[in-house]
Amino acid sequence: MRKTLVGVVARDPQKNSLRVEIDRRMKHPKYGKIIRGRTVCHVHDEECVARKGDTVEIVECPPKSRLKRWELVRVVSKSASVGVE
Repeated sequence: MRKTLVGVVARDPQKNSLRVEIDRRMKHPKYGKIIRGRTVCHVHDEECVARKGDTVEIVECPPKSRLKRWELVRVVSKSASVGVE
């Protein structure tokens, strides 16, 4: 069983690389206040289908490079804004 997560693409700096952020909310153990946290995953995107702002599903894999430990499974939803280059 490999772990799967759903997050938002924060950056797409190079051809086959993505930086995906998984946001989470948790209750502080002592004070009870709801605090936000995030996990940053570096993802391998073989077909270069995801862009910044897209919601994607990722799965863990053996290391592809120094930081990349995740692979793109599918794009759940595309971003609403389209950037002009």
